[in-house]
Amino acid sequence: MTPDISIVVPLFDESENVAPLTQRIFAAFEKEPRRIELLLVDDASTDETWQRILEMQRKDPRVRALRHLKNSGQSASLWTGFKASRGSVIATLDGDLQNDPADIPTLLGHLDHYDMVCGVRTRRMDNDLRKISSRIARAARKVALGVDFQDTGCNLRVFKRSLLEVMPAFNGIHRFMPVLAHAAGASVKEVPVAHHPRAAGQSKYGIWNRLGRGVYDLVGVRWYQKRQLKNTPTTEHPIES
Repeated sequence: MTPDISIVVPLFDESENVAPLTQRIFAAFEKEPRRIELLLVDDASTDETWQRILEMQRKDPRVRALRHLKNSGQSASLWTGFKASRGSVIATLDGDLQNDPADIPTLLGHLDHYDMVCGVRTRRMDNDLRKISSRIARAARKVALGVDFQDTGCNLRVFKRSLLEVMPAFNGIHRFMPVLAHAAGASVKEVPVAHHPRAAGQSKYGIWNRLGRGVYDLVGVRWYQKRQLKNTPTTEHPIES
């Protein structure tokens, strides 16, 4: 049967987090009447991540295991999951257990009135460098793009599948999904969510691939916004009999 909700999780060298993450996601949806699928996308990990994903798939058929043959990055992993997903609603979260799966049902509750709902980490469990880089990136987005979303770095999101039609696939899209959705005329809401310290594994982001890449991508997103084709009011003359 076709699932109603697709949950997409990108993973790279997160072997210790795969099992607890999967268990917490399914626990969060115990009272959800809609059917779900969980797409775990392994970005060519060098540890036991893929083996752990396959173990979870054997235990629960709702798990779908996808694997990149070469490391391609977080955006590519998300896009792989989006293309393979079947639900009319898509949810995303990171695979490091810093996002709390228990927050997803709360975000889903707002989709009756919005096209996308994004988490905002109100009490971030990150080091000072990551917090400072996020503040700088937010200020740069506000100046360059004319919008001010609080926390585009939070990948805990839910959105309607129709938004994929207005999302260009590029390396870095995971940082700009709320901005791109808003620019296309979608309604976007931000909701406070929990944030936990990393319990296992190591962060894959440093000062360059977090702040430097994010600011660099602003140039491309700004160009896209200016060149994006908008919905143009149109009338069609009926065929005369």
